[in-house]
Amino acid sequence: MTHILAIDQGTTSSRAILFDRDMAVVSAAQEEFPQHYPASGWVEHDPADLWATTAATCRAAIERAGLHAADVAAIGITNQRETTLIWDRKTGRPMHNAIVWQDRRTADTCRTLRTAGHEAAVTQITGLLLDPYFSGTKVKWLLDNVDGARARAEAGELAFGTVDSWLIWNLTGGQVHVTDATNAARTMLFDIHRGQWSDQMCAMLDIPMSLLPEVRDCAADFGTTRADLFGREIPILGIAGDQQAATIGQACFAPGMLKSTYGTGCFALLNTGADPVASDNRLLTTIAYQLDGQRTYALEGSIFVAGAVVQWLRDGLRIIRAADETQALAETADAGQDVVLVPAFTGLGAPYWNAECRGAVFGLTRNSGPAEFARAALESVGYQTRDLLEAMQADWGAAGDTALRVDGGLSASDWAMQFLADITGAPVDRPKVLETTAMGAAWLAGQRAGIYPGMQEFAQGWALERSFAPAMDSDQREARYARWKRAVAATMAF
Repeated sequence: MTHILAIDQGTTSSRAILFDRDMAVVSAAQEEFPQHYPASGWVEHDPADLWATTAATCRAAIERAGLHAADVAAIGITNQRETTLIWDRKTGRPMHNAIVWQDRRTADTCRTLRTAGHEAAVTQITGLLLDPYFSGTKVKWLLDNVDGARARAEAGELAFGTVDSWLIWNLTGGQVHVTDATNAARTMLFDIHRGQWSDQMCAMLDIPMSLLPEVRDCAADFGTTRADLFGREIPILGIAGDQQAATIGQACFAPGMLKSTYGTGCFALLNTGADPVASDNRLLTTIAYQLDGQRTYALEGSIFVAGAVVQWLRDGLRIIRAADETQALAETADAGQDVVLVPAFTGLGAPYWNAECRGAVFGLTRNSGPAEFARAALESVGYQTRDLLEAMQADWGAAGDTALRVDGGLSASDWAMQFLADITGAPVDRPKVLETTAMGAAWLAGQRAGIYPGMQEFAQGWALERSFAPAMDSDQREARYARWKRAVAATMAF
């Protein structure tokens, strides 16, 4: 058994990647699934889609490699974070669609709690802010709005989980109800300092603690799969939320190391070591990973729309047919136009945390067209990343010119990465292996299984594919960023 199967369950698709003993990708499979938008600002997934696409891609990845379950030593899981599910403990039947991390339906609840003066306690205990992004208010909404849910939860009949817990429940045939510290830290119900569920947070949101899964290290025994799924039982030995898995996959193990992942959203994490750093700039304090009972912390900045802005060009405006057309289109944009797109389609994340504002475009002229929209879309990702890095520098004092390790689908765009380096004034390093999220999950499981090296040797194996150095004149950089800040202010004031 020399292979590790990594499950990467994301916001728009489920993927399975098979790694060999040398941590090289042997095969992969991916399936998209529908997004559901029942009301403005609401985003849901069918839990059955999450499970079915995960199971199917796992089987496909093993088959495409010409292998069998007997060749797989362990499974590692990484997942979209904060997305919230509640299901029946006996039948496994979900009580409602999964409420996705992007969903904003609990904005009023967050506002009410903030007005009542609860946000300071939330931040002190959980490292988070009162925002619909996190799982806690989503759980409360489900208990308050699904018929019979609260009574059944209080009777101990229901289980809550983020996507990792839902997958493990199904993989193990309902035998194991667990999560890991990184996913627990994103629920707004977990005390990141004590490493346990918070009585105070659960009481504030009126959530019975019997709903909650057991919390374990990122590399731990999470049960074994049902034998009938893949042909034999396979141990599940690693879990990390997608952004923490990418931090691990990028080998950001030393304090001060910084990574940014460009998927549906963009998430930058700065390793702060054994001590949690409280943010004065509305960043999040979170758990980067927990190994052998020891927590390593990070400052995190969360952008809700990064790669999703390219999907909007394709599916909303229909000015491209495929995501990889964006760069070529942006390169033809009129340099004399200064179109700025603020992609607040589901509000703005860090450091603004404005759930109510919506997207806006500034600087349009009669000649503005698809090329200018494409360029503005890619530039919006760079601008938002600079927002995060400036906040990190203010909080920790060491993120200004630190090399930014990037990954995720959008990081493959040379144009976007060069603009990122230009607008931040810092080097951007892209690794040879862009599957860093899946690799992080694979490494957790593989080193637990005894076939992958320890942390130090793994970090030494990180390899650079290309570094992007800042090339923009500093005056131009600051003028363009100032224009972005004016556009954001106008968007939030609308």
